[in-house]
Order: sequence, then C-alpha cells, then structure tokens
Amino acid sequence: MDKDQMLQKMLNNIPEKTGKTLEEWKTILKTKAFAKHMEAVKYLKTEFGVTHGFANTIVHLSKEDSETPKEDLVAKQYEGKENLKEIYEVLKSEIEAFGNDVEFAPKKAYVSVRSKKQFAIIQPSTKKRLDLGLNLKGKEPSGKLENSGSFNAMCSHRVKLESKEEVSAEVVSWLKEAYESAR
Repeated sequence: MDKDQMLQKMLNNIPEKTGKTLEEWKTILKTKAFAKHMEAVKYLKTEFGVTHGFANTIVHLSKEDSETPKEDLVAKQYEGKENLKEIYEVLKSEIEAFGNDVEFAPKKAYVSVRSKKQFAIIQPSTKKRLDLGLNLKGKEPSGKLENSGSFNAMCSHRVKLESKEEVSAEVVSWLKEAYESAR
C-alpha cells in the first residue's frame, strides 16, 4: 500500500475509530489556538481519547485547510521565478487533457499531480529551471528523462525544463505514461 492509499484508508476510518468525522474534528480544533502541532495532538489524545496516529493526521489535515489557499501557494512558488510560470501552465494544460480524474494539489514548494495516486510533481527548483518529477518505475532513463536521484523520493525520474518549448511531445508522452500507471 502506497502513502496515498494509507492516508485514504485512515481518512475512511476516522469516523468509526474516533466517533467523529474529519470535518467535525476540524471544527473542534478551530475553537482553540494551538502554538504548536503537538499541542493540538495532545489535546485530541487527552480530551477525546483519540489515538496518536489519528490525532496527528487530523491536526495535519486541519492545518492544510487553514493555510494559504491553493492558488496562492502556486503564486508563491513562482515569486521571483515568473519566467517559469508559463512552463507550469503548459504542463498543467497538457495534463488536464488526460482526463477529469486528474487532481493538482499545491504544496509549499511544488504541485503534486495525481489520479488515484501521485504520478508527477511540478517544482520551480531554481530561478531558471522547473523540475518535472515523474513516477515511471522500471523505465530506463534516456536523454532528458533522468533518474530522480535526491530530487524527490516520491518520484523515480526527473525532467529539467527551462522553457515552455521544452515541453515536447516526448515529455508529454512520459507524463501520459505516468498518469496511466497511476490509474
């Protein structure tokens, strides 16, 4: 079971194992101001008897809701790297054409792209380069398709892009292959 599947299983079990839905827990956590993550976890454990794993997950997911809106996360990623935003937009447009099951989940440093599970990440790594991480296990690196190395443990390969023109048919075919394997 991969990380996304484990999280989904935990989310499905929250009501049965804790007696409340995730939304109910989020509402409870909004009534308090916690300075640190572990303070909120301890509160759920001591006040409600929630096990550590569920408490930690609930607190983590409640923070995601209260943090920067998704559009702002993407905007922040490209501050000072505006020249790379057009590469992101081209990639996003190509990926959206794969199907309506594609989800873009912006994080602080990158955008996770998934169907049933993550198949790519899009990250502006430097002021001049955007990295496209792909999950293509078993595929031999070739040309622009490199092993991911230390780039991101969730990806098997990386493609370095410096202009929208580098989003070639070959790059799109690698994306499509990663998408198909994630379905």
